[in-house]
Amino acid sequence: MAKTKKNVKKRASNSELDSVYLLKIVLYLIIGAQWVRFSSASGTGAIPVPVGFIIGILFAAHDHFKIDRKIEFAVLLVAMLVGFFAQVGVFINY
Repeated sequence: MAKTKKNVKKRASNSELDSVYLLKIVLYLIIGAQWVRFSSASGTGAIPVPVGFIIGILFAAHDHFKIDRKIEFAVLLVAMLVGFFAQVGVFINY
């Protein structure tokens, strides 16, 4: 009896599907735009803190596929700036 070999397609371990990559970019846009602004009741200025950018940097640093880290950082930076000027995030009055 002759043994036949089956053609088994193996996916490279470093490749991602396009839909997964697009989902990651959208999530980085949403997370990166989040800010927390602390303001006092007396009306002095608000102190903005880019919490979404910090969380996004942590996610990007510990990503399993580290191929597109520069792109993820750039998306986070753009989202952070858009979130700052669009006033996206949480406002805390004390």
